Amino acid sequence: MSGTFFGLRRAVLHVFFGSLLVMLSPSLWAWGGQGHQALAQVAWQRLTPQARAGVGKLLALEPGQTLSSIASWADTIRDPLTAPWHYVNFPRGDCHYKPERDCPDGNCVVRAIEQQEAILAGTGPDEERLRALKFVVHFVGDIHQPLHAGYRDDRGGNTVQLRFLLRNSNLHALWDSGLVGQQAPDVPALTQMLDALVPPSAQAVPAAGEIAEESCRIVGTPGFYPPGDIDEAYAKQFTPTAMGRLALAGARLAAILNRSFP
Repeated sequence: MSGTFFGLRRAVLHVFFGSLLVMLSPSLWAWGGQGHQALAQVAWQRLTPQARAGVGKLLALEPGQTLSSIASWADTIRDPLTAPWHYVNFPRGDCHYKPERDCPDGNCVVRAIEQQEAILAGTGPDEERLRALKFVVHFVGDIHQPLHAGYRDDRGGNTVQLRFLLRNSNLHALWDSGLVGQQAPDVPALTQMLDALVPPSAQAVPAAGEIAEESCRIVGTPGFYPPGDIDEAYAKQFTPTAMGRLALAGARLAAILNRSFP
């Protein structure tokens, strides 16, 4: 009996820590798949009837798709030409967005949002507008993740190594998935939590460059860069920030889509 018990215990621990390793692996997936899906669902719940109809018309080009299901499409295509569109890098100590310095040749998340929103709101072919919708849904999430607008010298926290829950990881991965990933068991539960966190001010959407500056300033918050292993105090301090950025991203995405389909 004891052998069976300890064998089962080892198996459970292997699965548990294996899941954590996947959750904290470095990746371009800001907020992880569940985070992107949940913020898209927050947005869907806030769309006007006109925007729902417009979005639905585009989604109908690929039957079965929803705003949530397309939320991570921009990650899955793995296109080297669009890879720089997921982030913007600032020099350490300067969170003032300067396009000529921070977005060379228009290859950053700020310009990508501006360009794709213009296509979405335009009168081009629906196929092009659907592709733009997929980009907008994803990139609005990305730009609200602080380390997708972090410092150039550490590649948005990717080179900052740390340990969290006994596993090696890095700061970028912790913010992508580690903090938020423990808050809810599934997308509906996470959506409900985010919905309750949306501030009244979310109806006003700043320019994409200003949103990037918001994220960059969070990276400059005292204590954001941990001195060593991630402990309970760090998670307690910064998990509300991560959840708040996700909620704000969902509400602002709704406002962007509402003005794209007046």
